[in-house]
Amino acid sequence: MRWGWIEPDHPAVSLAVQCQLLRLSRSTWYERASAPSALNVELMRRLDEEYTAHPFYGSRRMTAVLRRSGYAVNRKRVRRLMQQMGLAAIYPKPALSRPDPDHRLYPYLLRGVTVTGPDHVWSTDITYIRLLRGFVYLAAILDWYSRKVLAWRLSNTLETRFCLDCLDEALRWGQPSIFNSDQGAQFTSTAFTDRLAQVGIRISMDGRGRAHDNIFVERLWRSVKYEEVYPNGYGTLDDAHHGLHRYFEFYNHQRPHQALGYRTPAEVYADRAVILSPRNAEVLS
Repeated sequence: MRWGWIEPDHPAVSLAVQCQLLRLSRSTWYERASAPSALNVELMRRLDEEYTAHPFYGSRRMTAVLRRSGYAVNRKRVRRLMQQMGLAAIYPKPALSRPDPDHRLYPYLLRGVTVTGPDHVWSTDITYIRLLRGFVYLAAILDWYSRKVLAWRLSNTLETRFCLDCLDEALRWGQPSIFNSDQGAQFTSTAFTDRLAQVGIRISMDGRGRAHDNIFVERLWRSVKYEEVYPNGYGTLDDAHHGLHRYFEFYNHQRPHQALGYRTPAEVYADRAVILSPRNAEVLS
């Protein structure tokens, strides 16, 4: 039996190792989500495009946009699809990705803070990646100073495990003083916060509905969608993995950033001794 690049009965390489090498969670192999209907796939593609362009659109406005485009949909369906995709408007409102009531929340620590070098602040988030007949979720961890993507993972479920795998990979590079995330259940889980606390990392969480608290990851998602996902279009999970691997290599090692003096994220992250000039340093507000 073979699924994409994974061979569960491989005589030398275990399924767990294969998933780790492909940056996939094992649940993506064990838990295959049933394919959505053709109409839902089409609606989700439109929602993805609209949300990437207008992340302040909630379910009411998304419903209106779809109806103006000729889709006979009601708000209940749109809300359900947005929740399935992990989308929530950025203005303050009841969040669709809610922390478990038993999970501890942490304050936002970055207001007014100047990011002074690599490994000062890391942040993480999850976004929806569409396929031809479905979708998967992408988690990434970004160093704020250099904009380098330190680790990423794909999963077909919004479980905590693939976020933990992503964190473990990132921690091989080093560790930040502060780690910032939103209040999603994956990041407020005891397993995730304990992993950070065990190595002495200070935990920061966005205020609910405040997308600008995690602005660098939001910018990354726009780049990923407009520069890679939309132009290429992925048919399968394997296509998505291959395309994203190629893109993040390009993003880290070849794509110059204006805010970095047209250096690449990998160059800036590797130069640990350089202090960013006041002109380039960003003060969070």
